[in-house]
Amino acid sequence: MGSILLHVHPSKVNEASIKFSRTFGLGGMAALLVVVQILTGILLRFYYVASPAEAYNSILFLKNQVLFGQLIRNIHHWSGVFLLLLAFLHLLRVFFTGAYRNKRKINWLFGLILLVLIVFSNFTGYLLPWDQLAYWAITVGTTIIRYIPLFGDSLRALIIGGKEVNGGTLQTFYTFHTAVLPFLLLILVIYHFWRVRKAGGVLIPDEDEKVEKVPVMPNLVYKEFVVALVLIAVVLVFATLFNAPLHEKANPAFSMNPTKSPWYFAGIQELLMHFHPFFAAFIIPVGVMVFFVWIPFLKYGEENMGNWFLSLKGRSSVKSTVIFAAVITVAGILFSQYVVNLEILMPKMPALISNGILPLAILVLVMAAYYTFYIKRLALTKAELVQVLFVFIIVSFVVLTLVGIFLRGKDMELTMPWKL
Repeated sequence: MGSILLHVHPSKVNEASIKFSRTFGLGGMAALLVVVQILTGILLRFYYVASPAEAYNSILFLKNQVLFGQLIRNIHHWSGVFLLLLAFLHLLRVFFTGAYRNKRKINWLFGLILLVLIVFSNFTGYLLPWDQLAYWAITVGTTIIRYIPLFGDSLRALIIGGKEVNGGTLQTFYTFHTAVLPFLLLILVIYHFWRVRKAGGVLIPDEDEKVEKVPVMPNLVYKEFVVALVLIAVVLVFATLFNAPLHEKANPAFSMNPTKSPWYFAGIQELLMHFHPFFAAFIIPVGVMVFFVWIPFLKYGEENMGNWFLSLKGRSSVKSTVIFAAVITVAGILFSQYVVNLEILMPKMPALISNGILPLAILVLVMAAYYTFYIKRLALTKAELVQVLFVFIIVSFVVLTLVGIFLRGKDMELTMPWKL
């Protein structure tokens, strides 16, 4: 056992690196949930039948006839949700401690790939119950692909195996969800951890480098064990109290109202309510992805690596940007919904301009004004400026996602909390 642990951890670690507040155990918890997903997925495979005629009935049989079948399905569902959230939080932790620079930049890219794989693992699994919620969520989710210029329709047809979600789609998603994606996740998680080990473990500030090193057993291993127990307990509590959703059997002739994409794509669906599809489904998402990939390859100094938010100025700019981004995003949604629709206001102008280029230009000008009148005065470093832009993107996406999930009602109308 000691030899196995040494492949994961060195024999001794810096005591400063194993403080819970350093990483909150996010990476380890995400890795544990990958294992939980694989194990519960194997159990579910014994009863699940991947065909439109039998998929829904096999879920009902699992739910009502199999001993602990509902509990296993609930654990699989909630561990999938928590896995995506923990992987996202882990990405934020890595970014806000500067652990994406220099020799760690390649691992940042693998972290992004892992996050994408986790999203698509959830997405492919979403369809498998073959109920109304699953069928129409995947229909909407894949429809977003159609807005990719030139080959969007062809790409969607390739993914779902036709013009509409069908039995071929179910079989394809089942294969990816139960074989291809788990294999890739497991291999890349191991490689990701190996690169962390190769880079010297958890990144800590220079002033903590001289802190005493302590044996990994029991100082780190016991902490990881306790965190794992707490995580499993939380998953079990959710699995006991809240059942995985299951609506009536899928009916392609009758759509749900509202018809929403899976919750992790709700931000893009909400963006489609306010921007031209070419911008909402292609230009903005691609721009964000390119920015995230480009981040570690900028030339930074060595200062403040390992410190949360880099510095006091960095922390102050993050707090201000969180508020600014939330206010601007909410204001933009309300302005587009209730005040003026630029596409209606300027009917003679092409929609690509009135509902795409123009609102995006307004957003850029607002951000430029924020930089000119506040951020520029802080004299931030390049890393801190990148941090400000990163925070604006993340907060805006989170706000859009929350609005899409909780505040879109019948016919996708915006429903205010006091009307709920």
